[in-house]
Amino acid sequence: MIFANGKLLPDSERRTVLDGLEEQLNAVRLAPSLAAETVISAVDALGRRLEAGEFAPLLSRFLPAGVGLEELLPLLRRESLEAKLAAELGAAPFESRNFSKTTARVLPLGVLFHIAPGNMPGLPVYTALEGLLTGNINLVKLPHSDKGLSLAAFQLLTEQEPRLAPYLYAFDLPSGQREELKALAALADGLVAWGGDGAIEAARSLAGPGCKLIEWGHRLSFAYISGYEDKQAELAALAGHIVETGQRLCSSCQVIFLDTEDREEGLAFCRELLPYLEGAAAKRIGPGAGAAAALSGRSALLERIVDGRAKGETLFQGKGCCAVFRPDRELELSPMEGNVLVKLLPQKELLPALRRQKGRLQTAGLICASEKREELAGLLARAGVTRVTRAGTMSASFPGEAHDGEYPLRRYLRVVDVESGN
Repeated sequence: MIFANGKLLPDSERRTVLDGLEEQLNAVRLAPSLAAETVISAVDALGRRLEAGEFAPLLSRFLPAGVGLEELLPLLRRESLEAKLAAELGAAPFESRNFSKTTARVLPLGVLFHIAPGNMPGLPVYTALEGLLTGNINLVKLPHSDKGLSLAAFQLLTEQEPRLAPYLYAFDLPSGQREELKALAALADGLVAWGGDGAIEAARSLAGPGCKLIEWGHRLSFAYISGYEDKQAELAALAGHIVETGQRLCSSCQVIFLDTEDREEGLAFCRELLPYLEGAAAKRIGPGAGAAAALSGRSALLERIVDGRAKGETLFQGKGCCAVFRPDRELELSPMEGNVLVKLLPQKELLPALRRQKGRLQTAGLICASEKREELAGLLARAGVTRVTRAGTMSASFPGEAHDGEYPLRRYLRVVDVESGN
């Protein structure tokens, strides 16, 4: 399906839409810029309708089992959107700034082509919303896993505020359709690429010399344990995070690092953690799906053991989960789905070990004694992580938070200096 001009269209209309798209985009460019207030009012009104249960039957069709609105709804509030603008762009983000001989005008980049990810429901809508808040026209390539969720959201949003329709287009376009993807990229002033190394490389090949490439690549996150404030509560929260996210988000815990050099201590930790993982796995909605996912994770582990890459590791198998002790000190992707890696990383070796993944670091879920928290948070920040949280909130959203160490809205704007006539 295609979303264009506030309407859902069949794929058979794609060629017609693409052929006329440049003319339509240029017409929007000639009009006054989209005001952030228009976007905020529409999103806030739609969020309140969602909270009231108006779209419950529709959401039940699209949201995966276990995914609710509890974390989504606060992001759709006026106060959250206004706080985001203020945090990222300042108190008066779109006001012109006068200098002695020039005026600096803040304008949208123009047209953004979003190659949206599929690892979390709603992310295509979120990336387009950031483009709308900055007044940009948004062309969105939907991931295969979207299954109509974003198309439905865009339709609801433009029905709520018809003035947004000329600023939103979405295409359920396979990645193999290179010519059509190139046609969309050729219309864009910025290409917003989400995904792993392969997706980013593919995006780079699409972006021409005049198109700004804005990359949001995959990141790796981990937990670091150096003592406790409340051991039982903290391990339960960490296990809950690991299982609930399926370790599929950039902010999900892939490796648990322990501040020790003692192998026996590491093995004992795995034994202690396993009941917490099992408890979290037992609460997972859809036990059949959870068992299948866990089996997939165990299969990946067995493959590593068989081909010799996992030499020296110890597997602690639980029901629907496992902890794997590995003797190396590398941050890497776990087998996921409740199957977590455990490694030793004494504080003195933390920075050089993490620097081997520079550019890929994101969230550190820090568990430690309260008096060590500030020191360790500073060390983790110097090593390159972009978020330090408590272990149970590694994937939570916070007001004013950056994205991978940057404020994205700044990347979607440009400054035009206009010399005065005097």
